[in-house]
This record gives sequence, C-alpha cells and structure tokens, in this order.
Amino acid sequence: MFSPEGPTLRELAVQALSSVEHGYDLLAPKFDHTPYRTPDRVLDAVASALADLGPFGAGLDLCCGTGAGVDVLSRVCRDRVTGVDFSAGMLAVARQRAVPEGPAVSWVRADARALPFGPAFDLVVSFGAFGHFLPRELPGLFGQVRSVLRPGGCFAFPVVAPPRPGSLGYWTLLGFDAAMRVRNVLWRPPFVMYYRTFRLGDVGRELTRAGFRAELRALPEFGRRPDGSPRARLLVARRLS
Repeated sequence: MFSPEGPTLRELAVQALSSVEHGYDLLAPKFDHTPYRTPDRVLDAVASALADLGPFGAGLDLCCGTGAGVDVLSRVCRDRVTGVDFSAGMLAVARQRAVPEGPAVSWVRADARALPFGPAFDLVVSFGAFGHFLPRELPGLFGQVRSVLRPGGCFAFPVVAPPRPGSLGYWTLLGFDAAMRVRNVLWRPPFVMYYRTFRLGDVGRELTRAGFRAELRALPEFGRRPDGSPRARLLVARRLS
C-alpha cells in the first residue's frame, strides 16, 4: 500500500494515537506517498467534469491537505484559488508545491467548521475529507460552505459507489470503522476517521436543508458496475439565492 518513501508502521501508529490535527501534522511530510492522497485519476476526472460547468472565478479547496485539489481548481478557475486546512504541517507541504500556471494561489489555516471568509467564492471542492466529520456535523459544515459561496456558486466533490454488502471491500470498511470506534472509546484525544458515516441519502437531504440544489453526474472515466450504475460520480450542489 505504501511506497518506500511513505510512513513506517510505527509512524502510522503514532499518528493514529494522536488527534486528527496533530496526526496529520506528523504524517504531512510523507502524505503524498500514501494511498490517502487523492489519485491523479480522480483529480483529472473531476477537473474534466468541472470544465463543462465553468469557467469559474474564485475557487476554494476545502480541507486541502497537501494541495492536490488546488491543481484541479487552477484548471477551471480564472481569478484566484485558495486552499484551506487546519493542519499546519499539511499546509507547510502544500506551500512547497510548484505553483501551477493560472490564477494566484494562497493557503489559509482554518477549521472547515468555522471558515474565515465571506461569500467570496464561485466554486468549492473537497477530496476525501468527509470521513473526518460526524453525521451531526454535516448541517454546520454545509452551512459554512454555503456562507462562502456567492449566489449560484457550486460545491462539488466526487463520490464512489459503496462496496456491495458481503464483499471484501464492505467487510474491510466495516472492520476499519469498528476498530476506530473502539479506539475512540479507549483513547483520548479521539481520531475521527470513518468510511461509512458519509451516506449519500443523508448528504443529499442536508444539502437541500442548507440551501443547495444537488445533482449527481457520472464520471465516465471509471466505468459502470454490473447493474449499470456509475462506479464514481461527481456531486454538484448549487447554492440557491
């Protein structure tokens, strides 16, 4: 799963026994050499789908980590791009990235649940961060996203079809979440990272309540499952006036 440049088992154990913020500070120097970084294939597919919806003015990468999603925004935004994350270590790595051609890029340290912006963005994206939010936090999170979008602005993120019940992938995710719940009962501070709490039906309802109109667009690069449904889709939520 990890390249030779990635973290050791001991380093992962130390991270797992830390808080979310401190854990990512520790992992940051080697994060791009782990499976946790969003694959380029996903980034390229999202950029292609967003290009059909844009161009956009200003873009925000929510929970940007080391900045892979900022490259997507740089392809579809004309004016400026901002990455926001609460891990100082991840942002330090992001600032060392080569700046892509296009709009100016800036980095801001902040919690996604208390964004320090007004309605200044036309597009907000996020990649792989939602497992760090409990279901009860979604209304506040989506409210924050809405507050930083201009009317008609777009909130977009990829969603992968869940593994079928009984499959190896299903039991793997179930086991991970169960282990994480036990860890959080026995150890403090908690490390919130769950794979099965971000359910599409709940997400759609909370987006509607927060003032969005949401739709799903297939990402054809990932093909379809045997029943004909897309393996991956882009959720696009427009902020209503």
